[in-house]
Amino acid sequence: MKQFSKKENLSFDDILLVPQYSDITSRKDVSLRTAIGRGTKKSIGLDLPLIAAPMDTVCEWEMASAMRRSGGLGIIHRYMPIDKQVEQIRLGAASGRVLGGSVGARGSFISDAQLLVDAGAALILVDVANGHSQIAIDAVKHLRNVFGEQVHIMAGNVSTWDGYARLCDAGVDSVRVGIGGGSACTTRVVSGHGVPTLASVMSILEKIDYKLDPAVIADGGIRNSGDAAKALAAGAKAVMVGRLLAGTDESPGEIVDGRKVFRGMASREAQEEGRGSVSGVEGIATTIPYIGPVKNVLEDFKAGLSSALSYTGVDNLVDFHFESMYNRVSSNSLNETKPHAKE
Repeated sequence: MKQFSKKENLSFDDILLVPQYSDITSRKDVSLRTAIGRGTKKSIGLDLPLIAAPMDTVCEWEMASAMRRSGGLGIIHRYMPIDKQVEQIRLGAASGRVLGGSVGARGSFISDAQLLVDAGAALILVDVANGHSQIAIDAVKHLRNVFGEQVHIMAGNVSTWDGYARLCDAGVDSVRVGIGGGSACTTRVVSGHGVPTLASVMSILEKIDYKLDPAVIADGGIRNSGDAAKALAAGAKAVMVGRLLAGTDESPGEIVDGRKVFRGMASREAQEEGRGSVSGVEGIATTIPYIGPVKNVLEDFKAGLSSALSYTGVDNLVDFHFESMYNRVSSNSLNETKPHAKE
């Protein structure tokens, strides 16, 4: 077995950002605006660098619409018949909201993508477990040949520079980065594979042009606005989350005894319901507390990110990336970092 890297790969809990001199007088003076794309090509502007994950307990048209109203983005999951997904896109796009649709990399994915675009999708995600694969690369090439520059193409997930670079060569506009770090994902446990999401983002950003190359979307392991701030400081243009948004009014599913279902898309339950078969279990299904309107979650998230920028002394995400500094911390620092007041 060969060693991939002699560098120690860092996760979100391994670092803290360093507070710096700031002349920011109010969080209202901070802009969280970002754009995902290849420079200005097929760029989608966001006022909040947050994307709702294409999970069947996270994002359908209600969530996508709410995300866009708050400045973020939602991508409709693909674990439903294509006619239902098309209807979801139409419902979300009816109010002029920009949203995304998702396809696989086999079978009718080209015709499915065409139907989604015709219904109003501005973005097509090639949604596969391992984007660092020939099937994902070929799917991106086929989609780019069919749609040209008409549609933003996102693909993933990958965890290394090589995976990112191969998808870039195929023609993507943005790449989901992170394998195995999701709160309902068991890939690292089941397969023994994975790289910490923060380390993946950092290693890719060492080799790309932050402003011009396809956008990095940090996906996995982001539990709060502090983790998101670290990912954005490392060079992600936006972060994708699932658990953070699940349990809200806008997430799919019923409220039962004050809780809602949340599950990974590779869980047994999601596979059985979504496609009628199970090809390998790499996720869990659970229930989480119902927490009310997603607007409240997004407002708290925005406030946390705005504070992060102000502590670094910058008022925009570009400067946040270039000016942020981090320090590595000991495992004991976790106890000091978390609230520890006792009655």
